[in-house]
Amino acid sequence: MITVAVANFAYLATIGNFIKKRVEKQGLNCQFIEKTPDEIKSLLDQASTEMIITGKTIDSFYFGDDSVLEALKEVDDQNEGENRTTFEFDESDEELSENNAIDLGEEMQVSQIQKAAGTILINSWETNVSDIHLEPTSDSYRVRVRRDGVMQSFVAMPKSAGTKLIACLKNMAGMDIAERRASQDGKILRKYSDKVLEFRCSTAPTKYNEKMVLRLLNSNIDMLNLDLLIDDQIIRDDFRDVINEANGIVIVTGPTGSGKSTTLAAALRERDNGELNIVTAEDPIEYDLGGCIQQFPVLRAKGQSFANLLRTFLRQDPDIILIGETRDPETAESSMDAAETGHLVFTTLHANNAASTLTRLMDMGVPSYKLISSMRGILAQRLLRKVCIKCSIEREITESESAFSGIKLGTMIKESSVLSATEKEFNKKTGTLCDYCGGSGYKGRVGAYELLKLTQGIREAISSGKTSQQIEIVAADEGMMTLKRYGAKLVEKQLTTMSELIKMCNTEH
Repeated sequence: MITVAVANFAYLATIGNFIKKRVEKQGLNCQFIEKTPDEIKSLLDQASTEMIITGKTIDSFYFGDDSVLEALKEVDDQNEGENRTTFEFDESDEELSENNAIDLGEEMQVSQIQKAAGTILINSWETNVSDIHLEPTSDSYRVRVRRDGVMQSFVAMPKSAGTKLIACLKNMAGMDIAERRASQDGKILRKYSDKVLEFRCSTAPTKYNEKMVLRLLNSNIDMLNLDLLIDDQIIRDDFRDVINEANGIVIVTGPTGSGKSTTLAAALRERDNGELNIVTAEDPIEYDLGGCIQQFPVLRAKGQSFANLLRTFLRQDPDIILIGETRDPETAESSMDAAETGHLVFTTLHANNAASTLTRLMDMGVPSYKLISSMRGILAQRLLRKVCIKCSIEREITESESAFSGIKLGTMIKESSVLSATEKEFNKKTGTLCDYCGGSGYKGRVGAYELLKLTQGIREAISSGKTSQQIEIVAADEGMMTLKRYGAKLVEKQLTTMSELIKMCNTEH
């Protein structure tokens, strides 16, 4: 039985018989029910969350799901030439936007390869994957995904199917599918279930074939809230004091994928009160910040770099400027000059901790006197995996762990129940696999932070040419909570594990 809800029975005069005939050809009965528009919208909203893809609902997908293999196997069984594809090419040069984004659900109906591509994209989006890697080997392709900062196997496929899958994704990203010997960049923008799915794509030739990486751009602005991001109230309040300065420069530092852009986006939304001119230069634009914030993409092909955009901003009466990343001496110097001329500048930098950010800027040629006069604060951050609340084990901290972390002996901490691939498969068959984390032992991530404020003691340390380690000691003596201590507090609160703290400390130095 297939049920059709209609708000106006007049439509049945023109389409009713047509629908019935099509449904009956599939061996189903058809029933029409009159409902109000609001009732129909509610039904559609419910259906969108339970949309059937290759016989399973979105919620039933897990890493390595057979539905992807089935779709790819059908592609491989079509016995087409390796360079041939079965989908329609979109050669339009129209600028991608949310308004003209293609509906992914409809696109998946065109061919089996597009169904496989769409299944991977939707599954990754629904399960909070940050990156998708399509990696060639000598005789096959494998797909791995990064979830909560850790790479996990997803699915493997024959080389011919992998080649077609990459061609399909390149076409969706507006890339040249015939070019396999040069690196390319592109973007996939699709609509699905009233959401906009956005992926930044990059390809590069390897020894065996092309590798493709897709990064999911999370446009969920609900997380852009400092109260949700920064767990410690003292650091959160101190950071708010820093971002509410009238001028100067504020830097958020950390490795790639540590949430720097999210923190600064939350800071900008707090400052956006309708009375300020706030402009951003981003590569890429991850969040639609809305309000009165004007966002500008970096377009290097057209000469629109961070430094060039900053010079343009200074001619447009800004109050607050966000420079997505300071990666070269020209941008660093221009940002400092803007901060000295009465503007508040936010930017990010790759450094191990807050203190090393100062020495890195000086290595870029920024004079110490500019740092002393313009710097307002540096927030270093990391993301640690949150331990699963359902399958984790509580235990007492060991003596060596206590000595390392500073957590008192006798404290009860959490340990994750990480399963191997074999154990996951066995638990899945026996129905004992954790339905919250899927056997990974972790679900989601939590931030660890370190805020260095430019106190008089720090200024004197900079002017006297002290090293980053010496500056860190001065800051700690003045009350700065280090990344390690913040992470230890998260372990004490049973939000993360000792192994995550050790991993963070090993990558910090």
